Amino acid sequence: MNQELEFAKKIEEIRETAALQGNVLTSKQVEEAFAQIGMKSEQLGPVYDYLKTKKIGIDEKIDPSEYLTEEEIDYVAMYTESLSDLPKLNDGEKRALYMAAMNGEAQAKKNLIEHMLIDVVDMAKLYTGQGVFIEDLIGEGNVALTLGVEMLGALEEPDEVPGMLARMAMDAMEELISEEASNKRADDKLVDKVNKVADAARELACDLGRKVTVEELVAEGKLSRKAIEDAIRISGKKIEDIEN
Repeated sequence: MNQELEFAKKIEEIRETAALQGNVLTSKQVEEAFAQIGMKSEQLGPVYDYLKTKKIGIDEKIDPSEYLTEEEIDYVAMYTESLSDLPKLNDGEKRALYMAAMNGEAQAKKNLIEHMLIDVVDMAKLYTGQGVFIEDLIGEGNVALTLGVEMLGALEEPDEVPGMLARMAMDAMEELISEEASNKRADDKLVDKVNKVADAARELACDLGRKVTVEELVAEGKLSRKAIEDAIRISGKKIEDIEN
């Protein structure tokens, strides 16, 4: 395995470990993990910076709640309250539940999803402040749980269950954030197109003392007909200095 793949694998492993420990790692855990691929402690600065961006605490927890809006705080409180009646499980009960779910027992899979709902809330807090409301992050994580419990039969050990489900939930949240960011970039490009045409139309209209036509804008040579017509369409024909 090349060095880049080894590094990526270690990042994934320590993130899974952090998820199981309340999103906190000890510096010793990080150093030992990366020592396995030949990295020394003085080389780990970028790793710690990356973990910080993911709100993973080193030697002490980061309070992700400080990144929540008031609306999100209220939602989390209400949602968490709705989960308060779900049974709490000890380590033995958890292991038995994991094994039953791995064996495909329908009730066990349902109980496992319920058991991990509160964990999804904690995971979602780690992804706040990135343009996606926490309710949507939680929803995406819960969908991932539902899909994940159907795949547990591929695991070899029950202890792998929480890590696999946590990874799937977190991956789903990251994908949602990525999609939203991509959509926002696309929206911004559309807005820029409209603004560019609107500015050109305003400038020419000011010179002529009236609204302008598409042909007059094209004749200016600054914008193509397609760019102008696209902007008019995108804006719903609401560029005020262009005759409709």
